[in-house]
Amino acid sequence: MNKIEVSQKYQIPIKILNEYESWGLCDAVKIVMGQWQYDDTDLERLSTIMTLHNIGFENKEIEHYMRLLLEVNDSQQTRIDFLTQKRKAKLALIHQQEKQLEKIDYMCHEIKNKSKEVL
Repeated sequence: MNKIEVSQKYQIPIKILNEYESWGLCDAVKIVMGQWQYDDTDLERLSTIMTLHNIGFENKEIEHYMRLLLEVNDSQQTRIDFLTQKRKAKLALIHQQEKQLEKIDYMCHEIKNKSKEVL
């Protein structure tokens, strides 16, 4: 499949396909008649890339992760560590947002209490 077919069939933005191609992560030349041809391996990689995009990875982080994934030596622990770091950062953000929600709830509670006092 070419880039447009992959984009339409799998709902992958052309921008992401362009990034993937620019990283040069393929083992063999996959250009036929001037267009990149995507195979099942590419689609599996793109699925991983889309997942990483969806969970908030930046482009450089995705490229780094994909290079680790494709290394000849075993990078399993390095990838786990990388994902664990991202998870910790997400949890810290969630905790920060929970504290903000608590403050909002407190302020609403205070407003309601003051309005009861006026009555």
